[in-house]
Amino acid sequence: MEHVEKVIDEKKQGKALVTEHKEGNNKKLFIESYGCQMNMNDSEIVASILAEQGFNTTQNLEDADLVLVNTCSIREKAETTVRNRLQKYNAVKKTNPTMKVGVLGCMAERLKEKFLEEEKIVDLVVGPDAYRDLPNLIEEVDAGRDAVNVILSKEETYADVSPVRLNSNGVSAFVSITRGCDNMCTFCVVPFTRGRERSRDPKSIIEEIRSMQEKNFKEITLLGQNVDSYLWYGGGLKKDFKKASELAQASAVDFAQLLDMCATEFPKMRFRFSTSNPQDMTLDVIHVMAKHQNICKYIHLPVQSGSNNMLKAMNRQHTREEYMELVDNIYKIVPEMALSQDMIAGFCGETEEDHLDTLDMMNYVKYSFGFMFAYSERPGTLAAKKMEDDVPLAIKKRRLQEIINLQQEHSLYRAKEHVGKIQEVLIEGTSKRNENEWKGRNTQNTVVVFPKENYKMGDFVNVKIEDCTSTTLKGTAVGYSDNN
Repeated sequence: MEHVEKVIDEKKQGKALVTEHKEGNNKKLFIESYGCQMNMNDSEIVASILAEQGFNTTQNLEDADLVLVNTCSIREKAETTVRNRLQKYNAVKKTNPTMKVGVLGCMAERLKEKFLEEEKIVDLVVGPDAYRDLPNLIEEVDAGRDAVNVILSKEETYADVSPVRLNSNGVSAFVSITRGCDNMCTFCVVPFTRGRERSRDPKSIIEEIRSMQEKNFKEITLLGQNVDSYLWYGGGLKKDFKKASELAQASAVDFAQLLDMCATEFPKMRFRFSTSNPQDMTLDVIHVMAKHQNICKYIHLPVQSGSNNMLKAMNRQHTREEYMELVDNIYKIVPEMALSQDMIAGFCGETEEDHLDTLDMMNYVKYSFGFMFAYSERPGTLAAKKMEDDVPLAIKKRRLQEIINLQQEHSLYRAKEHVGKIQEVLIEGTSKRNENEWKGRNTQNTVVVFPKENYKMGDFVNVKIEDCTSTTLKGTAVGYSDNN
């Protein structure tokens, strides 16, 4: 499945980043990322900061002066992978003793002391808000001291660091608009690893998008742990908004306004955003989406469970009924909208009835895509401290499988709705299955493949959809769209 949310894109995990070679830089940086799109974006920021310190990226671990692994704490699998990578670096360190190794990101935040004591191979531990401190930390390490900075900041949004675009297809790019999260969902470690929510100055967002446009990018995804609660009132934490001056409050910019500004300023670019939180999403956002042809008709709207008991236990700030009402309104305002879900099977105390509520919710919404997991306890979360992980693994697996099977039915149902229509597709690259076909996505974020003919990457093409599977639409181009 080709979408990027807070979701783990398995193909991108652990790829060494490549940036443009900067003349005069003689040190080599090897940087790998695991986890969500925010982590990939953060690695670009780190590469940008270190390019000023004389580092060029390398894909060869053996050559590196500095090895950084950008980590994730969301799933156990990511942590296990990172530990295995650290062992690999350790082996290389034996042959290259001057090489320095650092852990960045959410796992660094969570396991700070452990890393330096237990994993003797780590010289440097840097939390997600401390990347600007990297030059000082590297000096510390060069002087032979361990260096740690995992202080979470109230202000840091990296607004003035222009990320180096790494491993990009040159067509679509990500622009961070918020960092951190204020929603204390009991299963999630993000508020503890990425800190409280703060938003980035809309001017710096528009400037970054303009620089992307100058480099011929055609599609921007506005990125945040929770984009709907974007709120700029001159800087500071979202939770301190009510303490701001009347003028600051009156001239504040919310997410609907930011989206409107972006779409109006760049009419030839296509916009997406993720991730949305049902309790923070306002219908203003949906009306802005209806107003602009260049805002994609797709929302990732995680619900996690269809049961009110589970939503309460997860500390989601909405009920099943409120979520369904939001979905009704979305479909009313933008009938062609596609929705996708995150779903957790087997959360603490989940009964069979709760599980049936989830299946019922899925039948109600009929999501186009889904990201589905069996619950696994994450240390440091409220659920790990206060709730018993009491659903047996075999039951979790069966429930998860039922959710996946139902989602596949719905994905096929939604894909079939496109057949026979002509849809605008942005060409992102060559199809994995057939090198004579392009692949791109329609406004609903569904992958479309079609014969290449004379079109090229970055073109907006109208494609007649002739056939589909549950994940891919197949068709034939009928000409350029008006957007070129």
